[in-house]
Amino acid sequence: MTDKALRLGTRRSRLAMAQSGQVADAVSQVTGRPVELVEITTFGDVSRAHLSQIGGTGVFVTALRDALTRGEVDFAVHSLKDLPTAQPEDLVLAAVPVREDPRDVIVARDALKFTDLPRGARIGTGSSRRMAQLNAYARAHGLDIETVPIRGNVDTRIRYVHDGELDAVVLAAAGLSRIGRIDEVTDFLSIDTVLPAPGQGALAIECAAGDAELIAALGALDDPFTRVAVTAERSLLAALEAGCSAPVGALADLLADGQIVNEMRLRGVVGTTDGSRMVSLSTTGPVPETHDRARALGRELAAEMLARGAAGLMGERAQ
Repeated sequence: MTDKALRLGTRRSRLAMAQSGQVADAVSQVTGRPVELVEITTFGDVSRAHLSQIGGTGVFVTALRDALTRGEVDFAVHSLKDLPTAQPEDLVLAAVPVREDPRDVIVARDALKFTDLPRGARIGTGSSRRMAQLNAYARAHGLDIETVPIRGNVDTRIRYVHDGELDAVVLAAAGLSRIGRIDEVTDFLSIDTVLPAPGQGALAIECAAGDAELIAALGALDDPFTRVAVTAERSLLAALEAGCSAPVGALADLLADGQIVNEMRLRGVVGTTDGSRMVSLSTTGPVPETHDRARALGRELAAEMLARGAAGLMGERAQ
């Protein structure tokens, strides 16, 4: 490779710039080349509509991919949970680095935990997946909450709590960690309470499929355990024919016997946003040795969920 700077395409948000900056530093280390950030505005950044109204799938990544295709940037960094499951033939997912904490978290007034929120508490989230699972948990445990749809960056969402408009907001632990605000979390939600979005906590580094040299260099940042886990999660999402904004949660855990990772557990959930109906299943087996096997595992669990009525839940709204 030459010493010419590599151009990294990134969204303009504080979180996107933070995680892209971290990737830029890592790429500089493995390539010996400087990396410059190229800020790109996506449709999801400028639209004020709720994600379910603007389609969700690809709204945060299409502009970045267009810049890659036009050769305006050399590679791009995405939050993997925002990436559509269908991969364009002219682009390649060159690396999926080690995943951050995939859990969702609560930032609440008075440092309250989720189960300590007062009756009638208003909880803000931009995710139908979070709404569905929080409402299902509340129904099962006799909690009285109201989930409120919101948009905006991390600062905006937390400000709703500080200003008293909401009692709490739900955010991703990984995002708060990357921008140095993890200390503001008042409760980490167990994955037994809320399963994260497929790929949550992971980053995707994408470049042109024809750039073999760059693909090889970026591949040094790939974490095989994270890659196989998110491959299974995203395969489940694709098999359910659900987009990024659908109320689908999925998580693949790598299970260890002592120091040896030998099994993977894949869990999936889908439900109505009011939490009245849910389909939640899991499967455990040997760690997939290939990406094809990971994809097959996701498809198999999705088939079981569809047989239990999952398809009929994804399009339903709160009653």
